[in-house]
Amino acid sequence: MEFRENEAIYLQIAAFVGDNILIEKWIEKIPSVRELAVDLQVNPNTVMRAYEFLQVKEVIVNKRGIGLFVAPEAKEKLKSYRKEKFLGQELPEFFRNISLLEISIEEIKQRYETFIQTNNKPEQP
Repeated sequence: MEFRENEAIYLQIAAFVGDNILIEKWIEKIPSVRELAVDLQVNPNTVMRAYEFLQVKEVIVNKRGIGLFVAPEAKEKLKSYRKEKFLGQELPEFFRNISLLEISIEEIKQRYETFIQTNNKPEQP
């Protein structure tokens, strides 16, 4: 995983965990703090901070003595959190850029439709 300098590493790890939950790679149990720290080559305390963040957001739950698990409504909570973040922070910047660059809504719509067609094809065996 390549980390970006403009965002805290624990938030990037939380997003990585969220991605794996949303794509259903992790349906029930998630990797332990140590396992993920080794996989991502980061300090376990950083992973612990990401997991604490996700627990506060009710995306994961800690079952004492058993491990960390995906919360029952994790996908809905993740989508809601990410949607609010996108609409509040990223969308205004996106609008500013398309306005400055004089990109039409029609061009954005066309590229979005192409993106959806390209990325929603069934995977080949």
